[in-house]
Amino acid sequence: MASLRQIAFYGKGGIGKSTTSQNTLAGLTEMGQKILIVGCDPKADSTRLILHAKAQDTILSLAAEAGSVEDLELEDVLKVGFGDIKCVESGGPEPGVGCAGRGVITAINFLEENGAYDDVDYVSYDVLGDVVCGGFAMPIRENKAQEIYIVMSGEMMAMYAANNISKGILKYANSGGVRLGGLVCNERKTDKEYDLAESLAGKLGTKLIHFVPRDNIVQHAELRRMTVVEYAPESKQAGEYRTLAHKVHNNAGNGTIPTPITMDELEDLLMEHGIMPTIDETQVGKKAVEA
Repeated sequence: MASLRQIAFYGKGGIGKSTTSQNTLAGLTEMGQKILIVGCDPKADSTRLILHAKAQDTILSLAAEAGSVEDLELEDVLKVGFGDIKCVESGGPEPGVGCAGRGVITAINFLEENGAYDDVDYVSYDVLGDVVCGGFAMPIRENKAQEIYIVMSGEMMAMYAANNISKGILKYANSGGVRLGGLVCNERKTDKEYDLAESLAGKLGTKLIHFVPRDNIVQHAELRRMTVVEYAPESKQAGEYRTLAHKVHNNAGNGTIPTPITMDELEDLLMEHGIMPTIDETQVGKKAVEA
């Protein structure tokens, strides 16, 4: 039996990380892979397209109702959706109260102890990644997620978040086995987006796994709480997600220890591609205004 692949999708909030991960996993299940999703975002939206549901009941909320996590059974928290994908949401505290990371590790320990990881090929963690918070690094810190995919775009803040996440991976890469599997660029139609994503990947010592083009069919599928792979299996966009799934599947053992860059280097990268004006250009503009 092939060894269990524990992968995680990180990325800035609102970047389309949960959509990208669920569509990729739908592509993997079509390839015959058995999958468990562990949602680690307090929004609990990491499984909605697989389950066709608004939001799944979380381990933390069910544990609070039952009294403690020990009072739960696996079938209370685990639901099965499209392609027999197993789905669990860890949940989190009320906004402003407590640490979401505690919910994540409580959930992972419960799932491991109750056999949820048995007979699956992939466990996928979907993690909020623009908060520099130890809690969200839990799957990395606890040596659970071994292979990290960062969802980003050509927007500066998405690139900034990708670089920050790389710093988190680097911090735990030597003590554990975690590696950066690559970047996934979710197109936002910003200037020179593909070139920027490729350049950032090179600077971080990784590769651009796939460039996912922007297509409104993604929104149409989401409104129906479905992945594109299920909603429009013959569409070009479904093909893009299948390609991404194949690239992830063939990427086993190819992860790297990232080489994060400084904020200055990130700004230099944007200047090189003509996205940010150079200092000279800003001075020229200033003089023109003064004149």
